[in-house]
Amino acid sequence: MFGKLNNAQIEKVIADNFIGRLGCHADGKTYVVPISYGYDGQFIYARTFEGLKISMMRKNPKVCFQIDEMENTANWKSVVTWGTFEELTNENDRNEGLEKLVSRMLPEIASETVKLSPQWPFPTDDFSKIKGIIFRIRITEKTGRFEIMESKGFVK
Repeated sequence: MFGKLNNAQIEKVIADNFIGRLGCHADGKTYVVPISYGYDGQFIYARTFEGLKISMMRKNPKVCFQIDEMENTANWKSVVTWGTFEELTNENDRNEGLEKLVSRMLPEIASETVKLSPQWPFPTDDFSKIKGIIFRIRITEKTGRFEIMESKGFVK
């Protein structure tokens, strides 16, 4: 069975995951890249460094963000969000974003880009030591779909 996720199911997919795909577009080029993220029910937060995605989002802040939960090819959930990129340059906003990223649940084994500081998985007491660009996506629209094998039943 194929169907639409309701709002509560969409929120659960976003909140329960930490890897998504960021889509941005500028200068006639579309770019999609996986990133780790934190979510607070309103914003998607992320950290990155100078590069193509930041350059593109500064030119065109309208972005798309997609998250999948894949049990297998016959049992999955997918959420697509649209929103606006906001670079957090103010110290209070940046610290708020870092707090969201530090407090998210992560797997025991994580890549260097997910680790925010050399003390990881322990939070640092000084967010100013965390390098990189902190940004958030102000979500303006969300949609979700699922597929589940008929014999399995859909679990909410």
